[in-house]
Amino acid sequence: MSILINKNTKILVQGITGNIGTTQTKYMLKEGAKIVAGVTPGKGGQKVEDVPVFDTVEEAVNYFKIDVSVLFVPARVAKDSVLEAIDAGIKIVVLITEHIPVHDVMEMKAYALQKKAILIGPTTPGIITPGECKIGILPTNMFCPGPVGIISRSGTLAYEVAANLCAIGIGQSTAIGMGADRVAGTNLIDILKLFNEDQETKVVVIVGEVGGTQEEDAAEYIKEKISKPVVAYIAGASVPPGKRMGHAGAIIEGGKGSAKSKIQALTAAGTKVANRLYEIPSLVKELIS
Repeated sequence: MSILINKNTKILVQGITGNIGTTQTKYMLKEGAKIVAGVTPGKGGQKVEDVPVFDTVEEAVNYFKIDVSVLFVPARVAKDSVLEAIDAGIKIVVLITEHIPVHDVMEMKAYALQKKAILIGPTTPGIITPGECKIGILPTNMFCPGPVGIISRSGTLAYEVAANLCAIGIGQSTAIGMGADRVAGTNLIDILKLFNEDQETKVVVIVGEVGGTQEEDAAEYIKEKISKPVVAYIAGASVPPGKRMGHAGAIIEGGKGSAKSKIQALTAAGTKVANRLYEIPSLVKELIS
């Protein structure tokens, strides 16, 4: 099994006629993703890789059943595009776009919560259920089917962890890039809950990083609610307070969000914490065997 997406998931691409949208649509289709429609205002009636394009999301959902919308749109229209998808009744929205103002993300997150929708991102590489469905920009050649769920705040580290697991014959049920902004549309606890409910996921790997309190909050939830073993890695242990490491969310402020505090919280919750990224496969193997 998997979480959120599978081989039957029907996908809408917002921003499908842009350079990135067109290119990524081609790649997703090549991997078997069922993209049924695209949306770009003013481009209705066109086709991209034989996928029909509509002017609005409402028009698209009137023609097709759509489970997930993935957005390759400019930051300036991201909020309106997300709200449009949610208003049209789409329950999972994957926002690839970077550099969105924090207050816009907070408004999108609140609206998704109100409408009982799931917002993944922004600044996410997407979601993949290996061998079944890819939504976003994740490189499929670095993933393989199996029993490990991956939740990552870093896209590139998610790829590396998956590839290292595949190298020792351990695949993934689903891998999700949470997004690297200071505010995430869906938090770590929400995704942990989904993996905990998935019968085929045997171990969950968290790839965290300094900044914010997502991992500390998740540690409490793991201790109280998660019945499956969890392995974690926190990137950015050497980042000094007040300095940003690549991502908008990777900054330590006010004594909070340090690697040390996250590692302590996760360890106290019974999570196996890797000191180095390459240690993750051996820790997972121990828990599966």
